[in-house]
Amino acid sequence: MQLRYPSGHTSDDYVTQKAWRSASLSYCPLHPKGGCGYTRHGTYVRVSPAGTRVARWYCPQGHCTFSLLPDHLAARFPGTLTDIETVVAAVERAPSVEEAANALRPDDVSLATALRWVRRRVRLVHTVLTVVVSLFPDLCLGYSPTVQSLRTRLGCEPVLIELRHLACVHLQALPRPLGFRPPGGPGGGRKTHFQQHRGTAPPKNAR
Repeated sequence: MQLRYPSGHTSDDYVTQKAWRSASLSYCPLHPKGGCGYTRHGTYVRVSPAGTRVARWYCPQGHCTFSLLPDHLAARFPGTLTDIETVVAAVERAPSVEEAANALRPDDVSLATALRWVRRRVRLVHTVLTVVVSLFPDLCLGYSPTVQSLRTRLGCEPVLIELRHLACVHLQALPRPLGFRPPGGPGGGRKTHFQQHRGTAPPKNAR
């Protein structure tokens, strides 16, 4: 189960300062009264950005691990939220997806490969933005579920990190790359009761 780590670090600062070492989750989200053998469970490595590690804990009774994902990282997807947002914003501005794909993937890949790479990110982001807009109808009234529109409405860039903060109480129900809900269908998420249970809210002193 992933939980939010509002560290406030940029991706570079997070790696340079090894900020996962200071991440704290003082009690088990499944058993806040204790007695379950809850303990720190080391870290795991994220491929991108290079050098990134994520702190995690383990509940033996619930057979469940908990990881504190810093706000700048995409959930259940490679890279950072800002990197993904940059791609989606470029596609929204471009005359065509093909033109955007050529500009975003100048490396030696075919156009078909570049299009799949771009469209996957656009699809995921627009899907989660549609959900977020529906969660905050008063705030987002008159604005479409796009990066460009929500940047204008919230007056910030990058907007995905701001939305993770805004929708923090809904993250377990929101899909990737913003939220922590495991992907559905075959191979999506671990098939245990506790891994798919939303659990309690993370402790207020988690940092």
